[in-house]
Amino acid sequence: MDGNDRIGARSGVNQIGVRAHNERLILSLIRRSGGLPGAEIAKQTALSPQTVSNILRKLENDGFLRRGAPQRGRVGKPSIPMQIDPDGALSVGMKLGRRSADLAVLDLSGEVLGQSQITYRYPMPDEIFAYLRDGMADLLHDLTRRQKSRIAGIGIAAPAEIWSWVDVLGAPADFSVWREIDFAAEVAAFSDLPLFQVNDATAACRAEHVFGRGRELTDYGYFFIGSFVGGGVALNGTVVEGLQGNAGAFGAIRVPGQGSGTAALIDEASLYLLETALTGAGAPAGTLWRQPQDWSGLGAALDDWILRAARALAEAARTVCAVIDFPVILIDGAFPTEVRARLVAAARAELARLDLRGLTAPRIEEAAVGGNARVIGAATAPTMAKLFEF
Repeated sequence: MDGNDRIGARSGVNQIGVRAHNERLILSLIRRSGGLPGAEIAKQTALSPQTVSNILRKLENDGFLRRGAPQRGRVGKPSIPMQIDPDGALSVGMKLGRRSADLAVLDLSGEVLGQSQITYRYPMPDEIFAYLRDGMADLLHDLTRRQKSRIAGIGIAAPAEIWSWVDVLGAPADFSVWREIDFAAEVAAFSDLPLFQVNDATAACRAEHVFGRGRELTDYGYFFIGSFVGGGVALNGTVVEGLQGNAGAFGAIRVPGQGSGTAALIDEASLYLLETALTGAGAPAGTLWRQPQDWSGLGAALDDWILRAARALAEAARTVCAVIDFPVILIDGAFPTEVRARLVAAARAELARLDLRGLTAPRIEEAAVGGNARVIGAATAPTMAKLFEF
């Protein structure tokens, strides 16, 4: 089973097939570089110029590539770089969260062409799949005819075992219905597009890898903080999903708790803790999830949460780096960029206080994609599986 299989694709009607290896290699190289002429592609891939020329012509004819502006060198004819055509393939992504769900349509350049969101006290299947059906119809309505014809699939990013967090969510007993839900069957009831499922934190890591800091880094640990904290692993330039799709499940790491014992990272660095504190202080429910986000008035509750989360993240980073020698730990989350900056600075300070004997201290840095990472990662899943090398 390769990385594409682990994404969880189901067969469906789609005009965009899985590309042959050399085509995927060239598309991936062009995507990472922003555009390359054929001669440079041949040099970097060790393919013959004729082979590269044939593949580029085919990919251009198939609508995945377009010609850039000629680049004139010192001698000879100007070279023409080939670039990804943003409309070559589009995809729909949905982030299923514990407090909100987001839908987005993404093109190959990573531009979000349309997006919507719903919030709730807890998600129930009927509401979620109705939102996906109706929300997708609304978003696709605004696309051009060509864009509609180039939809590669639907990606859904959801937490592992969402049904197991009944107590924290305050959900009713029938919330356990999620255990029996067949995502593919639910989507097939209203769409013939192929479905790709991925863990929500892994999806966020993939978004960072494709469109954020991952373009300049090959190996890093990644933490994404939503209602619950999760993580991702990137090694040798690839996001690692694991045999069961749950690599980077950092929320389970044990860290010092508020008392004398230990606690799971998920219970020390998750946003549900801040939400609970705010609700207890009389703030309206859903304060953290409203768009656009404005956390400027959260005061002491936010200050306390940042310190608590930073201590836990530093401990978790030390543990992760004791297993895999990551040079960098990236932190992102469903919060404003200024909150991310404060959290990263605090986590750096906390890491510097820990006993790091036997370890090379990682750099703790801000990720770049932001709160949209999970839905962008979900939307990236179909095109990554069909067109690109991981």
